[in-house]
Amino acid sequence: MTTDAERDRLEAALADRGPHELFPCDPALADTAAFCAAYGFAPEDAANTIVVAGKATPPRYAACVVLATHRLDVNHAIRDRLGTRRASFASADETRALTGQEIGGVTAFGLPDGLPIWVDAAVMARERIVLGGGSRSWKVLAPPSILLGLPGVEVVEGLARPVAPAPEGQPGRGGELPAG
Repeated sequence: MTTDAERDRLEAALADRGPHELFPCDPALADTAAFCAAYGFAPEDAANTIVVAGKATPPRYAACVVLATHRLDVNHAIRDRLGTRRASFASADETRALTGQEIGGVTAFGLPDGLPIWVDAAVMARERIVLGGGSRSWKVLAPPSILLGLPGVEVVEGLARPVAPAPEGQPGRGGELPAG
């Protein structure tokens, strides 16, 4: 797919949603940590859209919007909201099949009808967020209020938890940013 077609699809999904700016991105730099480092955005402003799956028959899915500096509480908040005994991040194949989007570019805009969208409350506290653009070639810069008009959206307190960065020069569990 060409970048022009991707942009057109994104613009259609954003039509009448409020103020926003499209930001072109090198697909090789679409993952959050690489994107923030290459383009000078703060990780605190990066809001990843992550598809989660509840282990049930049939599986239950939701899209979660969470800051890159936070981690989804999959073992409690997500599992409880999905009403399943187990939950996990959806695989890349599941995400693609469900949304038509690739990991590293998943966006809350243009998702299938009936897919719940849960936004961690911390996202709403930011002045501006950087979201995936539905492909690895685009990002969306907008106030978080742009998410409130989406069908099936719900702001959820405690959906994710802040993660302390690792001490400088040391790898750590919390210091890495999720790909998204």
